[in-house]
Amino acid sequence: MSDRSADPAIGVLEYGSISAGIVAGDAMVKSSPVGSIYAGSTHPGKYLVLVSGDTASVETSLQAGRDAAGVPPDDEVFLADVHADVAAAVVGDDSAASLAGEALGIVETATIPALLAAADAGVKAAPVRLAALRIADDLGGKGYLLFAGAVADVEASLERAVAAAGRRLVRSDLIAMLHAEMAANLESELRFMRRVVLRIKERAS
Repeated sequence: MSDRSADPAIGVLEYGSISAGIVAGDAMVKSSPVGSIYAGSTHPGKYLVLVSGDTASVETSLQAGRDAAGVPPDDEVFLADVHADVAAAVVGDDSAASLAGEALGIVETATIPALLAAADAGVKAAPVRLAALRIADDLGGKGYLLFAGAVADVEASLERAVAAAGRRLVRSDLIAMLHAEMAANLESELRFMRRVVLRIKERAS
């Protein structure tokens, strides 16, 4: 598990209206000195705004976004002490960490705030690795994560993650020992067509 002494707070607002999301994002970044802001559209026509920084600034920013948008967000999350692995995974690539032979936990959610809440709760529950975090794009607005580790640890993480996702949970599963071929696919590329292209190139070389 990572040292979390300097972990920031993060907050996310997810809107079904792109216009409302842009208005909210503008108000959020104007309202307080947040450390960073990431904003943009996702499938299917949603808009996400994520801010990070100290707890008070993120709380103030979230409230400013809600007030400015004039409509409630579709979903939101505030993580006052987000785990470093979650913060890193948000800006990670489309591949998974080493998985072969380990237990794999999968959590699929309908919204990104629910996914981040699930990821944070899961990695804090047991010594698992957050092997992948896939957010919204090309997923119809959904997201999913992969936990890797010992069976008992992954079970504990899944239990906490599912509870954190709440009604936004789509599905969760546990694979006791992931097959090497499936692990190789996940570790190489999480998107199907990109994986096909990579495999063709591998065979041609």
